Amino acid sequence: MARPVRRGRVVAASVGAAAAIAGGALGGCASGPADPRDATGPSSPADAALAPFAIDEDFPDPDLVRVGDLWWAYATNGPGVNVRAATSADLSEWEVSAVDALPDLPSWASSGKTWAPDVSALPDGRFVMYFTAAATAEGTQCIGVATATDPGGPFLPAGDGPLVCPVDDGGAIDPASFVDADGSRWLLFKNDGNSIGADTWLQLQRVSDDGLALSGDPVRLIRQDQPWEHDLVEAPTLVRHDGRYVLFYSAANYADDSYAMGYATADALTGPYAKADGPFFSTDRSGGRYLGPGGQDVVATDDGDVIAFHSWDELYLYRGMHVAPLRWNDGVPSVATG
Repeated sequence: MARPVRRGRVVAASVGAAAAIAGGALGGCASGPADPRDATGPSSPADAALAPFAIDEDFPDPDLVRVGDLWWAYATNGPGVNVRAATSADLSEWEVSAVDALPDLPSWASSGKTWAPDVSALPDGRFVMYFTAAATAEGTQCIGVATATDPGGPFLPAGDGPLVCPVDDGGAIDPASFVDADGSRWLLFKNDGNSIGADTWLQLQRVSDDGLALSGDPVRLIRQDQPWEHDLVEAPTLVRHDGRYVLFYSAANYADDSYAMGYATADALTGPYAKADGPFFSTDRSGGRYLGPGGQDVVATDDGDVIAFHSWDELYLYRGMHVAPLRWNDGVPSVATG
């Protein structure tokens, strides 16, 4: 969810994910320190070999969408770019675009803090993007909406102000769209409570069929209440699996390797959601191959579910993107990293 630090190398394939896919296996609020380990200490073995990135440059908070035979990925802002985009035919080799998918921010937003975009297709053939931006007047991060006729943009902001902006709750970040089996559209987001020393809730709210307007009141799903989550939960992603709703999320400090991914399940869309005991994927659970994994998105492919997420490079200078198969065992998810 938080900011990129610098651009890394251009593009590299994720060898492990590529092999798995080929074999049919298949959305903190400031820049982090130069080396977060100075404050927290490394939690992974010093000699652990890091997994290769699918996009080996700063590409945090990835969101994936398939359009025809092409996959699009979107990410938090980079130098001079509000929303980064990349394309791939196979989820392995990626080409990062030099074009800003959201070239012009709305009048209510200030530049430099455009985070965690979420893009999905609308029934009329257009595409809707939800994004986090700094609301100038409110002094908080809030969620805006934009549309485009092409997945590469340009996405044009819609409305006269933010779509979601609960100022008294710290603002709102990390939007994620969800379409239920009945075709109803929903928006998930996090109130940015940790920015004001308050609780963080992952929330769900109905939106109009065109994705541009809210309907009803938001429903609070989960908040931080486990030790590993520290003072926040964020980056919600909702999927249906075997008739149940599975809410993926990230928690702890994005700026170091305590960041990790958890999940909660429910029989009904609005809950109640029951969390798993602890994270299902983390620095430790990956044997130190992924440093602070999080900011995930889950998508379905012809060969099964896939999870995209970011993690830190070995010097903690940027967060590259990974793509890996997502396994299920009696409803319990796991990331296939081998």
